[in-house]
Amino acid sequence: MKLHPICCLLLQLIFELSSCSHFRAIHGSSLELPCLSIQTGFPVETIIWTFNGKNISTQSLGSATIKKDGLYLSISPVTAASEGEYVCLAKATNVEMIRTFNITVDASIGFTIKVIQGTTIYLPCHFLSTTQVKANALWFKETGDGMRSPLNLGDDSTDVYKRLEQLYPMDHDQTIILRNTIKEDAGLYHCESTEGEKLSYVYVIVEVPPTPPPYSCDNFTTAWEPCRNENSRTGEPLLQESIADFSMKLYSYVRESQPYSNLLFSPISINGVLSHLLLGARGDTRRAIERALAVPHDFYCIHFHLKELREKLAGSLQMASQIFYNPQMNLSESFNNQSIQFYEAAPTRLLETSEGSTQMINSWVANKTNNKIKQVFDSVSPNTQLILINAVSFSGQWKFEFDKKPKKGFFTKLNGDMVKVPILHHQKYLTVLSFIVRLKAQVARFALTGDSSLYILLPRSNTITELQQLELKMTDTAMREMIEEMKTGSPQHAEVTLPQIKLDVQPDMRILIKKLGLSSLFEGANLCGLYTKEKLVLDDARHRAFLMLTEWGVEAGAVTTVSFSRTYSTFSALRPFIMLLWNDHANVPLFIGRVTEP
Repeated sequence: MKLHPICCLLLQLIFELSSCSHFRAIHGSSLELPCLSIQTGFPVETIIWTFNGKNISTQSLGSATIKKDGLYLSISPVTAASEGEYVCLAKATNVEMIRTFNITVDASIGFTIKVIQGTTIYLPCHFLSTTQVKANALWFKETGDGMRSPLNLGDDSTDVYKRLEQLYPMDHDQTIILRNTIKEDAGLYHCESTEGEKLSYVYVIVEVPPTPPPYSCDNFTTAWEPCRNENSRTGEPLLQESIADFSMKLYSYVRESQPYSNLLFSPISINGVLSHLLLGARGDTRRAIERALAVPHDFYCIHFHLKELREKLAGSLQMASQIFYNPQMNLSESFNNQSIQFYEAAPTRLLETSEGSTQMINSWVANKTNNKIKQVFDSVSPNTQLILINAVSFSGQWKFEFDKKPKKGFFTKLNGDMVKVPILHHQKYLTVLSFIVRLKAQVARFALTGDSSLYILLPRSNTITELQQLELKMTDTAMREMIEEMKTGSPQHAEVTLPQIKLDVQPDMRILIKKLGLSSLFEGANLCGLYTKEKLVLDDARHRAFLMLTEWGVEAGAVTTVSFSRTYSTFSALRPFIMLLWNDHANVPLFIGRVTEP
């Protein structure tokens, strides 16, 4: 008769444990599984742990270790290999008790973010770089009942900016921004693909903020520090290196968001508009712009050397900066003076009407780009506080001309389709050709008037894989080494075929600015060196780049508001390629582009 309650107890245990045996563990965490959850009332003689049917010894199996004579099983760290069924078999005289644990491992990348209520945070999530982005990731927040609720990132809001927003739609970076955090935002967030693949989780802790001090520009009103070593030999090389670093960083961001289409931008133009803004930036905003531009914090001579750079480029590239601002604002006198001194641009008040301001800005752009770009804005809001614009215009002739007779050829696209296009051709064109081992690409250098060169980089084939592998190798160091190697090469006669192209591209400057770590510009930046009354919000940022390859030469413009056997070589760019317009005198990139659709 004594066996009856024991049998009932055993049945209760089996029912209880089988109904409470599912656990989800986070990758990298620690887990401790108890063999017994109740007092048995009898001595346990033997405890045996198994994992997916295999015995776990008294020592360990993988990251699982038996502790306290088998009463506990410790798993540390939890990995993907830890997922499965764990069974504890406890034996006593005439009695066996079994407890089962089914462990699921969340293998996504985990983050913990502790913030002060009212601040803005970023919840990180990324697709693998080898993944083709077909849809945005899905975000969820766990609720108190163990369930989870989807985050709707498309909700409309009466605010200027949504509290929840996808930073880079259809990009490998699926980070979202959460503005003006409140206590209810605390909790666990999950990011996963539409196929259910777990990408990351973020645990958010929201703390009550201290009483914020009133806005003040105290200690930030002094002018930009003077350049005391104008004749230093280190300033110019430092600027050249920073522009190259900045340029290739920009290219990596642009190609991530547009992996297959034509690309074109002017890094010197985007650098110019951010450097102009840097003149009035202070505190954290100044440091953020300096990091984005890849210049050290104490590089006070940046504006002086940028002015020298523009003078060196004047033979082929015209570049101008301008700041348009709300007529109700009074910009600081020191900023006005230094803006004229370094950028030859007195900030200009916007007009009272939207139509007047729009026409004024577009006319300025057309003038500065020699009418290559005639319109940047369709409409300028009368409530706009600040608009920054940098315009560049390039014109360079081939030093060795192509045949004047019109010809056509077939350009092979990434998908294998062929399209008939006008071409530039010469049977014995004098150029520098080389296979750059580090890049695994054939490179041709075409000399232009105005101390500039056009470099065309050909992947080994017209596939997207070869193109992306080349792009991944395009670091600032690799590109500078390529240019030095090509400069020392001897020109040779080669049969050259290039497509005649006309590119007019507008990359999304808002996304680029965010990826550069400058989201605060759109939400309230410390621009006390420019305006001291309140925090400024950058309303808009745009960049438009234009480039033509013709039998005459290369024309380009940009605006930023923010095969037979032969005895000689052949170079045919009738398939996707990358091009780099480089000024040899100033040793900086002017335009960078990719041609996939001529």
